Amino acid sequence: MQPLAGRRLWFVGVGGAGLSSYAFLARAWGAEVGGWDRVETPYLRQLDGVRVEIAPEPVVPDGWEVVVSSAYPAVVGTPRAEFLAELVSLRRSIVVAGAHGKTTTTGMIAFVFAELELDPAWLVGGEIAQLGGNAGAGEGWLVVEGDESDRTVERLRPQIAVVTNVELDHHATFGSEGELHELFERWLAEVPQVVRGWELEPAELELAVPGEHNRRNAAAALAALELAGVARADAAPVLARFRGAGRRFELVGESNGVTVVDDYAHHPAEIEATVAAARERTAGRVLVLFQPHLYSRTRHLAAELAAALSTADAACVTEIYRAREEPLDGVTGKLVLDALRGNVRAGWAPSVEDGARLVAAWARPGDLVLTVGAGDVDRAGGLVLEALP
Repeated sequence: MQPLAGRRLWFVGVGGAGLSSYAFLARAWGAEVGGWDRVETPYLRQLDGVRVEIAPEPVVPDGWEVVVSSAYPAVVGTPRAEFLAELVSLRRSIVVAGAHGKTTTTGMIAFVFAELELDPAWLVGGEIAQLGGNAGAGEGWLVVEGDESDRTVERLRPQIAVVTNVELDHHATFGSEGELHELFERWLAEVPQVVRGWELEPAELELAVPGEHNRRNAAAALAALELAGVARADAAPVLARFRGAGRRFELVGESNGVTVVDDYAHHPAEIEATVAAARERTAGRVLVLFQPHLYSRTRHLAAELAAALSTADAACVTEIYRAREEPLDGVTGKLVLDALRGNVRAGWAPSVEDGARLVAAWARPGDLVLTVGAGDVDRAGGLVLEALP
């Protein structure tokens, strides 16, 4: 099946988790693909042989259909979400959305399909090592991670929709949690079969990934798989072997009795769940290096972020990772630092490098160090290991 045969598709922002997976699937479905990004990224490895331009500013050659990442709104072309909607329309599809857990839940579903030899295709917003990457191009169900951050999930029309949970995370897009809930309910009303994760009890499975939040992710995955015709008795033992997505409680390494784990958590509920999962894995202290993500999120959630970090034994906060936003007056990482509760050891580090050195100095044998955030704090894990005495 090559439904995109004869098309030439140029992806602006092709190095990102999303567009790299779309390009991978588009090539498998018959299109000639190419793209541009500012820097080389690990996601480009799966696009071996594809023309990729690396330059400071977007490159758009003549003669191509252009698909544009939401990070580059000034570039003329088909928006990312519109192209994804086309991909979803071309195959029996499951779309997973929600405030937290959507990457892991999408990966769980695709992993079970693959292990049961049901030949799935998948588009996931993170690396799934057991699947070989963030995209696959089988002939079975297409399993997709949706995105509500810009409201575009509402455009997708799968056969099965999963919403893991509803919690306000994108304050520049939604004025309230009620507004977000309305978006999801409008979308679910257009989908034949629906899974609402908050209506399910956590899966009673011994999973390879720790934490109550992952047992809830597993419950949503099992429900979606049942709707797709996979019996729970077949799915559950396979799901128990799922080891997680990249940057989702990902072991970086161990040195001198100190374990370092990296996680994408950037919302208070995610941080609290990650610290709780860490306590399931160690009898020692839990130390957190946290890089806030987005000025808008930090302004609205500084107190809640601090409360979540205060469930650890020590927390070091860095400056905000700005991502797509311009700075806001008076909004810095110190808003979170100043709100930390008295029971937690607190530290300030302007940069990720400074934070890695400080946390390494705090650590002692038996401790578990978490590097946490949605920016470039993922590089901190290796720095912590290097800095440990």
